[in-house]
Amino acid sequence: MTGIIVDSVSRSFGSVQAVRSATLRAEPGRVTGLVGPNGAGKTTLLLMLASLLAPDAGTIRIAGVDPSEDALAARRLLGWMPDALGAWPSLTARETITTTARLYGIPVPDAAARAAQLLELVGLRDLADSPAKVLSRGQKQKLGLARALVHDPQVLLLDEPASGLDPEARIQLRTLLRSFAAEGRTVLISSHILSELEEVVDDAVFLVAGSVVDAAPGQSTGRAWRVRLLGADAARQNADSWQVAQTLGLPIESLGADRGGVLVGFDSEEAAALGLRSLVQAGLQISEFAPAQSALEHTFLTLNDPAAAAARSAAQAPPTAPPSPPAATDNGEAGA
Repeated sequence: MTGIIVDSVSRSFGSVQAVRSATLRAEPGRVTGLVGPNGAGKTTLLLMLASLLAPDAGTIRIAGVDPSEDALAARRLLGWMPDALGAWPSLTARETITTTARLYGIPVPDAAARAAQLLELVGLRDLADSPAKVLSRGQKQKLGLARALVHDPQVLLLDEPASGLDPEARIQLRTLLRSFAAEGRTVLISSHILSELEEVVDDAVFLVAGSVVDAAPGQSTGRAWRVRLLGADAARQNADSWQVAQTLGLPIESLGADRGGVLVGFDSEEAAALGLRSLVQAGLQISEFAPAQSALEHTFLTLNDPAAAAARSAAQAPPTAPPSPPAATDNGEAGA
């Protein structure tokens, strides 16, 4: 199995260049995230991978098959879940899956058994006989995933699969996606929920203005980290900021504030680790020390707007002027 290989693929709609010389790979046994802003060309690229659009230039291989030359063979290999279900509204969830199975040539008894299995898998067993038109957005997403899995594909193309899902369903989706990868399937997922995406993907491909952008070389890794001291609250914000600034040898105006914590910009994870060591060695009681943004969010913002991302890394919502030093106690120490 070779997974997904995209080589210099382009696609335009009139004067609009939706995808520009995109090159990427998604490997079997791994979950690959497709990340980009609205209008970046993600859905257009997925439609080409699903054999629903032909590229103007370049080549695509789905497990070695070119979907432009043999769409039927490619569709046997892949499961496609679009952003919107597009189901037959009068059919029940069970009928939707059974009908899809029949379209793939699965015999009637096997199609019924497969429908029951998939409805259980995605958590729709209790809604099996409800028409698709009465399902919520999240329930339709579950049905869309079940439909994509009906023929046991080795390659999965999922466009915003977590959209509309409640927190429990998102956790279940992450577990499912990891299990698909463990089975050796190739999973390519597009999502705007970057914090969710980061918890499930092995690799990330960044698409900006239709082009795949290399997010590694030359990109700043600096970002803001949230430092929260034990017992932190709004009344202690100034005192906590001064303690952190003095310990790390930073100007107080370089720090920000977020949800009771102090935001500190570090150039790298190594610098953050050293900063944490300094804070602990100074006797500060740290209850939280974590990035204020996920790595995917930070990289996404950097690619879209490097200047804005650099500002966020230095501090998020920094004070307009340095806060006054905390009042001293009788022994001359700063009060907390």
